[in-house]
Amino acid sequence: MGPFSPALTVSPFHPIRQREPFFEMPPRVGGIFALGVRAAMITPLLPTYARNDFAFERGNGARLFTAKGEEFLDFGAGIAVASLGHAHPHLVEALTRQAANLWHTSNLYRIPEGERLAKRLTEATFADTVFFTNSGAEALECAIKMARKFHASEGHPERFRLITFEGAFHGRTLATIAAGGQQKYIDGFGPKIEGFDQVAFGEIEAVRRAVGPETAGILIEPVQGEGGIRPAPSGFLKALRRLCDENGLLLVLDEVQCGVGRTGKLFAHEWTGITPDIMAIAKGIGGGFPMGACLATKTAAKGMTAGTHGSTFGGNPLAMAVGNAVLDVVLEKGFLDHVHKAGLRLSQKLARLADQYPKVIEEVRGQGLMLGLKCRVPNTDMVKACAGEHLLVIAAGENVVRLLPPLIVTDADIDDAVARIEKAAASLTPPTSEE
Repeated sequence: MGPFSPALTVSPFHPIRQREPFFEMPPRVGGIFALGVRAAMITPLLPTYARNDFAFERGNGARLFTAKGEEFLDFGAGIAVASLGHAHPHLVEALTRQAANLWHTSNLYRIPEGERLAKRLTEATFADTVFFTNSGAEALECAIKMARKFHASEGHPERFRLITFEGAFHGRTLATIAAGGQQKYIDGFGPKIEGFDQVAFGEIEAVRRAVGPETAGILIEPVQGEGGIRPAPSGFLKALRRLCDENGLLLVLDEVQCGVGRTGKLFAHEWTGITPDIMAIAKGIGGGFPMGACLATKTAAKGMTAGTHGSTFGGNPLAMAVGNAVLDVVLEKGFLDHVHKAGLRLSQKLARLADQYPKVIEEVRGQGLMLGLKCRVPNTDMVKACAGEHLLVIAAGENVVRLLPPLIVTDADIDDAVARIEKAAASLTPPTSEE
């Protein structure tokens, strides 16, 4: 059995201890963590999450199991993080082997597995250099700093602004919430960090008008995730690439959610034939282990010299072992073809459901195994109804429900999920009024 194979073993980690007590928390409608059902948490935890009252003890492939033995089909994958499903044997072996040898040394010293992972990422992409982080937000922070530092190194420190897009989500730091521009994440945290000019998603003329003498670059998700599974319109990324080249700007991509095989290519921008100058990734590259990376060309990274940026934990041996194991699988011959075919199967079956339940599902959108159901009922109701069928999905903006199954999902898993979504849709369909 090769590393491509779905997990056949259970997680070696300790079971989650019993959560108690629970209390009611209102769902954050449209927020990335909203499930729309009763929340449960251990009392001392800061109450920033609208938690669902599920506690999972173990996982296997696309399935999760509670301590009571209840089985759930996971089509959220920890918000596109569990790219190879749960307890994938190749990842388990890589992590446990590394854990038995060495956990952490810091970036004061060479980390050979990190050098190997960086080499593999650069060989597979546009990039010449990589900086490892612990999360997507940190990868975006590095990307933002890199874009500013590039222009400063060119003698133009006044060029620090990035053009961003409505509906974007780039993280939860002060800089990344400013880049995303969503007021619900900015409110209460003081003045918005300066340096971001937001325009309508997909409107190239709006981008042209926003370019000024202080513009450093353009930051965009090729497929908006939290914003409602919105792929960039056809030709838009190519137009942005030309605009950057004409104006000496850097094109910065956020592929934290849509990257690492999620759309059927290693990275979503590959479908368009363009390359960025800088790209932030995370989520799927760690397969569940917290890690991210900022990839860049040598030119774009020219300002990031010794001492300009750093991370205590970024790129530590544990993370690098898992990242290399994920690439072993994702780069295996035939794997991305499998993702593409699985995505087509799922989208076609969902389209038939949309035709069957037009009062519940308005539209199917997305690419590969990054799909969304735009709902006519509240998306939180759909999420709740799916949970009632033991199917885990995630709410997003524009009243969309996200389906982000593990990339190792099987045809049987897809058919099972669609059957559960059909039951959920049927339960939400209003009765036909009699004439």
